[in-house]
Amino acid sequence: MKGRAGGERGKTMRQLVLYDEEMAGTEGFDRAEAIPLHEEAEEPRPARGMRRAGGLLVACGLALMPWLYVLATGLPATATAAHWPAAWVGLDALEALGLISTGLLAARGDRRHALAAAATAALLVVDAWFDTTTAAPGGDFAAAVAMALGAELPLAALCGRLALRALRRLA
Repeated sequence: MKGRAGGERGKTMRQLVLYDEEMAGTEGFDRAEAIPLHEEAEEPRPARGMRRAGGLLVACGLALMPWLYVLATGLPATATAAHWPAAWVGLDALEALGLISTGLLAARGDRRHALAAAATAALLVVDAWFDTTTAAPGGDFAAAVAMALGAELPLAALCGRLALRALRRLA
């Protein structure tokens, strides 16, 4: 709260005030005694860079949502894998969930974002790997490499960095 002296901005404290009229005139008891009952810990506000990274991750995760529809309706039905579209939609859905949860936790300053970030980084690297290794030669392979280098691996690096920074702070 504004206007508080002594650097106590944002802190609240509830107090029990003991005051006995009979003891008011007694030596040493001429005023009320305040006893703190409960002090609420102030959550540290995440750094601006952390909030930006969180916002970026949430935006990327949300941008994947339409892509899930494209995958579900556009992947070839005649692939040799029994559940080819389900595999890719499932992987990208997990990535979207990971990006969104990492972003929300990071933006709130929650240290648990490190866990989500590490898992999401792994998913993104796996996706880049399988995209490039299962793509047909030619245009499909070029698109897979472009996605890996332009989106998946940079996002994996960002998530890995967020996870490592959080782990260093805990040590």
